[in-house]
Amino acid sequence: MYKIAVLPGDGIGPEITVQAVRVLEAVGRRFNREFNFSEGLVGGAAYDAVGHPLPEKTLDLCHASDAILLGAVGGWKWDELPVHLRPEVGGILALRKELGLYANLRPVRVFPALVGASTMKPEVVSGLDLLVVRELTGGLYFGKKYREPLPEGGARVVDTLEYTTPEIDRIARMAFNLARKRRSKVTSVDKANVLESSRHWREVVTQVGAGYPDVELDHMYVDNCAMQLVKNPKQFDVLVMENMFGDILSDQASMLSGSLGMLASASLGGKTSLYEPAHGSAPKYTGMQRVNPIATILSGAMLLSFSLNLDEEAGCIERAITRVLDLGYRTADLMEEGGELVNTIQMGDRIIEQIEAGV
Repeated sequence: MYKIAVLPGDGIGPEITVQAVRVLEAVGRRFNREFNFSEGLVGGAAYDAVGHPLPEKTLDLCHASDAILLGAVGGWKWDELPVHLRPEVGGILALRKELGLYANLRPVRVFPALVGASTMKPEVVSGLDLLVVRELTGGLYFGKKYREPLPEGGARVVDTLEYTTPEIDRIARMAFNLARKRRSKVTSVDKANVLESSRHWREVVTQVGAGYPDVELDHMYVDNCAMQLVKNPKQFDVLVMENMFGDILSDQASMLSGSLGMLASASLGGKTSLYEPAHGSAPKYTGMQRVNPIATILSGAMLLSFSLNLDEEAGCIERAITRVLDLGYRTADLMEEGGELVNTIQMGDRIIEQIEAGV
């Protein structure tokens, strides 16, 4: 029996996580696997209930589980809280730090049926399959922050970007090991022409790369990478980068696939890994059942593969999604001429139907 912590979170989080759980349950029935799902509070929902975005009870649940499935956190109603109590900082960032999750993996694939959903030309994105590996617990997001008044009025604000050699080394090794299972190419993204942190990043990645002679390594400035992701994204296999660059470029890359609603992610590095869609909580759509659950369902497939070593079961989910999209079913974010509009629940239903049909 596999223990899975489910943290629905805020906004649309509960709506999408329930569909991922339903799909995992369908997989369990088909392959005779038993999943034990236990829910916990995180983010704004946790703050409203107990006064903190990451309760000790939730942490205990996560530590006791084989894997974690997260929905989304945050929303306008908590924007005025002190920084350490905001859902994004005191909730998800703190959870990653507590669990030692230093690597975020965001695969970007273009499903054949969605080539037309991308804003890019079909020949640019057809067959695209790349992986963004983002360092997750260092950099600007976790460095010292402060503001101080200036004598003449106004303020000085400071965000500190810090990285250590071991932090860079471990994320680089993960990228190279993942590349060995794919097309054996790593692109390291930095801003070494300007930033001292990036210069050291490039030095360490180069040193690590010397131990992987079978993997091609190139380096690219982040601004050039942003351009190349639009110009020629199929040149990339595995991209590895520091925290903020990964946050920005993975969202950009997601649009190559047609929608942020298609982008799953995994946060690895500690004993218990966390899986979540790359999109946010979309509070304006809460309760409308109109958002795309596929990113969360694909995150569930990554959970099966990376945490539970159930690759066949994960592949079943991916095949079911491919089939549903081939049949023309579309949520609002993917809607195109000739497609059949379905809501969040109906998309979950269609995917489960394919799993049960033995796709």
